[in-house]
Amino acid sequence: MKNLISLVVVFAFISVSAFCQKNPSEIVKKEFAKKYATAQSVKWDSEEQNEWEAEFTMEGKKMSASFDNAGKWIESEIVITEKELPAQVMNTLNKDYQGYKKGAIEIFEDSKNKGFELSLKKGESSIEVLIDSNGKLIKKTDSKESEDVKKEKK
Repeated sequence: MKNLISLVVVFAFISVSAFCQKNPSEIVKKEFAKKYATAQSVKWDSEEQNEWEAEFTMEGKKMSASFDNAGKWIESEIVITEKELPAQVMNTLNKDYQGYKKGAIEIFEDSKNKGFELSLKKGESSIEVLIDSNGKLIKKTDSKESEDVKKEKK
């Protein structure tokens, strides 16, 4: 009976350790290095059970990239300034989101979309929008919903 209890305790410890892993597998690091060979100051974090996010600097830009446990690229984001937004994106913002204050601005890319992700706030209303380079709205999310989704993932 003591052996069984000891075995259960050891197994539980190993399981918890696996979920608390702070560094991605070698395959994830290898795939990251292929895609971002000149990345500097790379810091890894586990986004969720099957996702790793690297935050890094490349060519003077702050970036992040996410990969699954098998090393498959999921998405990338590059922090930019408002001045770097294309005119078509600014036109959409000025027309459809007049009065909103801009927060974080990033170039966003995943396997389906590429565009600009912006956090916008007007009074108590906070939203995130994804706009393509032609100024077309791809997605609009209430920031509360976005935070709830992020919490559910963790």
